[in-house]
Amino acid sequence: MITSSPSLLLFCLTVSLLLLLLLLPLPSHCADPDPLQDLCVADLSASISANNFPCKPISEVTSDDFVFDGLRKQANFTDPFGVTVTTGNVLSFPGLNTLGIAMNRVDIEPGGINPPHSHPRASEIGIVIEGKILAGIVTTKNVYYSKVLTAGQVFVIPRGLVHFQLNVGRPKALTFTAFNSHLPGSTVLPLNLFAAAPSIPVEVLTKTFLVDEDAINNIKSKFVF
Repeated sequence: MITSSPSLLLFCLTVSLLLLLLLLPLPSHCADPDPLQDLCVADLSASISANNFPCKPISEVTSDDFVFDGLRKQANFTDPFGVTVTTGNVLSFPGLNTLGIAMNRVDIEPGGINPPHSHPRASEIGIVIEGKILAGIVTTKNVYYSKVLTAGQVFVIPRGLVHFQLNVGRPKALTFTAFNSHLPGSTVLPLNLFAAAPSIPVEVLTKTFLVDEDAINNIKSKFVF
């Protein structure tokens, strides 16, 4: 008969527990690190570090740091896409620093579009307040999902996926969107490709889109603001 010593049993138990921990799913967290204090109003005059802004001295914090009224204002349409995005992130609302949340107001004029874009640091949830929009997302396997949404309906965009909102109704469309990051970022595909500074070489774009140089220059001319 083979017998096991207490030390061998303990070793086997420890290894088993470690393997179990590795196989168990890790708990989910918001996109930003968890805060380690009650509040940390951003000191926007300082440089960002370790994904957060340094905290404003507590003696300088006021009630106004926890209130933001920028999203109640209707936007003026000056964007060539017919959309205006008003951001409520840490850069405009310092009280969000370290909290892992942000919110945008998106106004889309009739026929306008919030063009294909992605948020590299956050998932998104939104609600349609006015109008009718076609909301679409594309997965990393190039699968396209879309739905026409009206007032009161909610949509969700997984982190990092390309998505858009097109106003398919007659009146202006209004949505409010929220994110699990205080600075979700936005990568707007047409601007990235055709309005980057310095410019992406035309040869790269002609080979990417399988068109000639005139076609690329024609598109780029639309983004001279």
